Amino acid sequence: MRKHYLDNLRWCTVLLVLIYHVFYLFNSVGVLGSVGSFSKVQYQDSVLYFVSPWFMALLFLIAGISSRYALERRSHKQFIKERTVKLLIPSTLGLFVFQWMVGYFNIKLSGAWDMIPAFIRYPVMAISGIGPLWFIQLLWLFALLLVPIRKMDSKDKFYTLCGKCNGVALLLLFLPIWGASQILNLPVLTVYRFGIYFTVFLIGYFIFSHDEIQEKIQKIHLPMLMIAVVMGIAYTVYYFGQNYADGACLKSLFTNAYLWIAILAILGCGKAWFNKTSNFAAYMGVVPEIRTKR
Repeated sequence: MRKHYLDNLRWCTVLLVLIYHVFYLFNSVGVLGSVGSFSKVQYQDSVLYFVSPWFMALLFLIAGISSRYALERRSHKQFIKERTVKLLIPSTLGLFVFQWMVGYFNIKLSGAWDMIPAFIRYPVMAISGIGPLWFIQLLWLFALLLVPIRKMDSKDKFYTLCGKCNGVALLLLFLPIWGASQILNLPVLTVYRFGIYFTVFLIGYFIFSHDEIQEKIQKIHLPMLMIAVVMGIAYTVYYFGQNYADGACLKSLFTNAYLWIAILAILGCGKAWFNKTSNFAAYMGVVPEIRTKR
């Protein structure tokens, strides 16, 4: 039986990413890559603060879950080949076919055009215009890293142990996430946060791919939702006007605690309310890997 709620959460989050970037382009808080603000203070920027800590982490966690389901029906070789064809090749070609245009505008807006020698402008434009393709490229890298990790747990002993996590252990997972947010972050391209995104990817693979864990999260979806909303409002008020993409903000305990509570709330509410489909939802969310175990 297909896990429709994971499909629905994924495509809804992708739409949220698009909406987020509309606000992002005109942010007034100094985040790089924007066109410019309409005024010095823009209360619509609160949307950015409310969703930015958790939406990409949620997508990586769901990707970890779906990777577990995919590998139950594929060999490692098939898995890597499929991920290379679906992720690496399109994202790499996209850089040089389409994304150079984004890079051109980024460089022009930053005032760095005349500082770049003409003979290297095209590759620089392509790389600086990576845009949303960074997510796809990291997914491919994580798929590669997952194979040797699976070989170390070839008998699924650690995977089985992770399925026994209780509610307290699930809540305390924000601590390793907070720790992971401190490491493997690129200094300029802050979207490349290898530590935290790989951690949530593995949490999805080892822990949240268990039906028992998903049931536990569903049972507490309402209190988690209430806590997440309160924390989201408090987080927005606390950081409003500051650069929410700054390293100090991204690495803070508050940011990562809110991130994790929001993810638990969304997963629980998704399972409780959105484990259904329609023609439109099926069109938006078709991914073969997201199924229950056979």
